[in-house]
Amino acid sequence: MNLAHVHLLLNHIPVLGTVFGLILLIVAVLRKSEELRKVSLGTFVVVTLLAIPVYLTGDPAEDIVKNLPGVSKSTIDAHDDAAGASLIALSILGVVSLAGLILTWKSRPAPRWFATLLLALSIVATGMMAWTANLGGQIRHSEVRSGGVTPAPPQ
Repeated sequence: MNLAHVHLLLNHIPVLGTVFGLILLIVAVLRKSEELRKVSLGTFVVVTLLAIPVYLTGDPAEDIVKNLPGVSKSTIDAHDDAAGASLIALSILGVVSLAGLILTWKSRPAPRWFATLLLALSIVATGMMAWTANLGGQIRHSEVRSGGVTPAPPQ
């Protein structure tokens, strides 16, 4: 197993984790559930921590795949740029979530504005993670590139 394999194994965690955390947060807001809100905050903290090794294995994965047939530098660069921005957005969400957990640890309810802020941050981070995943998929999956399926070379 190499670092490209590790990157591919781990990269789904932050993408699906932010979606899961966002769904939990929406349900928590709708039900006015402090407990479920705390679970969503914890989810965002854990997902943020797990995103770090995903990001750190990105450059080694690039080194492994950059010379493979059908892989373009521009596609890798677009994914890399999006990954950096997504990690920043996710880190902000993770820090705000951790602060929210600390401030409401003793069962104090969070102010309404905090839930609104958290919802906005989680929507942005989730969207950015989805975009980054889409760009990453385009590196090796021609079927998800904007031009559609790449025809097979003539034989």
